[in-house]
Amino acid sequence: MTQTRAGTGTGGGGLRRSLGVGDAVVVGLGAMVGAGIFAALAPAARAAGGALLAALAVAAVVASCNAWSSARLAARHPASGGTYVYGRERLGPFWGYLAGWAFVIGKTASCAAMALTVGAYLWPGREHVVAVVAVVALTAAGYGGVQKSARIARVIVAVVLAVLAGIVAACLTSGAADVAGAFGGGGSGAAGAGGVRGVLGAAGLLFFAFAGYARITTLGEEVRDPRRTIPRAVPLALGIALAVYAAVTVAVLSVLGVDGLAGSAAPLADAVRAAGWGGLTPVVRAGAVLAALGSLLALVLGVSRTALAMARDGHLPRALAAVHPRHGTPHRAELAVGAVVAVLAASADLRGAIGFSSFGVLVYYAIANAAAWTLGGGAGRPGAGGLGVDRGGRVVAAAGLAGCVALACALPPASAVAGAGVLALGALLHGARARRRPGPPAGSGPAT
Repeated sequence: MTQTRAGTGTGGGGLRRSLGVGDAVVVGLGAMVGAGIFAALAPAARAAGGALLAALAVAAVVASCNAWSSARLAARHPASGGTYVYGRERLGPFWGYLAGWAFVIGKTASCAAMALTVGAYLWPGREHVVAVVAVVALTAAGYGGVQKSARIARVIVAVVLAVLAGIVAACLTSGAADVAGAFGGGGSGAAGAGGVRGVLGAAGLLFFAFAGYARITTLGEEVRDPRRTIPRAVPLALGIALAVYAAVTVAVLSVLGVDGLAGSAAPLADAVRAAGWGGLTPVVRAGAVLAALGSLLALVLGVSRTALAMARDGHLPRALAAVHPRHGTPHRAELAVGAVVAVLAASADLRGAIGFSSFGVLVYYAIANAAAWTLGGGAGRPGAGGLGVDRGGRVVAAAGLAGCVALACALPPASAVAGAGVLALGALLHGARARRRPGPPAGSGPAT
């Protein structure tokens, strides 16, 4: 099988390879350890009840399967675009296009939601103004080069992890903490009764917070030695995020209980107050702002790189495929994504679109797992990067695919219907374009 094209510098339309393992891990953590942990716990507790930790475990298992499949694919196809490239190369142009469509549409909505989260925490009542300013500032940061963005993400991740560590310490060392109850407490009242559907629904919400490791694979063309770097960075970032989420969930549950957590609008701030550390509330609020900024930065990076890959193949305007001659970044794609997100952040309240975005993300990863299935059980060996032989690649891919479908079906019906409708619209546009221009687009890269 031929190698997917990838640039080695700024010449010839290729992006500049400047990220090592540490930088790639930080980019992934910047997307995962973001606003989700500050907001997703309460609705997840309402869905899962006392089985919240079980829901977290389910989300982690599905995310791990997706991460391993993505890492195997990225080692084989180290080009910008993530599952858009993997689907195109392994399953055919339509499936790659559908993955790219799901990612760009869903994650553009997520960008706007993160920007509005910044506004809500930083200046309540002026959310839209702050959101637009945040989008413009972070788009400018990305325009200056991915290395600069990685440095910004490193600072944000360090501060957010410190804030979360303080929350965990404050909760677990307080007299109000009941750690045993966090593991075994059932819920009543505000919290749901759990059950299989409740656990899956909560896992779907929590999975949204895990999805940031895709940012690593979408930067495949800007990573040094991607065959080794990406398979190392993805599980490292996911493992760190899982440890952080588990510690925060146990700490908050130990203080608030299931019902208290389910009924809270700001669970981490409420947990700190319940633990007797009310003076830390402004710090928690600042941590939420930084976390949302980190997520927004990583999301803009990922969406613009997928837009670049789709523009190269003619699925988006080809002008978006331009690479800046000095910075080595897809500057037009970044500006276009930033403009769309700024308009959405200025004109809409997208909190209700989180379910729609989750549906798109799960479709994206379902296609990634289907693509990984075609690699076979031993395809991970050439690019394993010291992680060992991938003996069960197809088993992992099948489990990831089944998990994505199950979590998507457990989302609220309105979200699933809206997501399916947008995907159908994308499929219709693809069909209309194919009828106008038969055959593969020029410059789409070598066939598999």
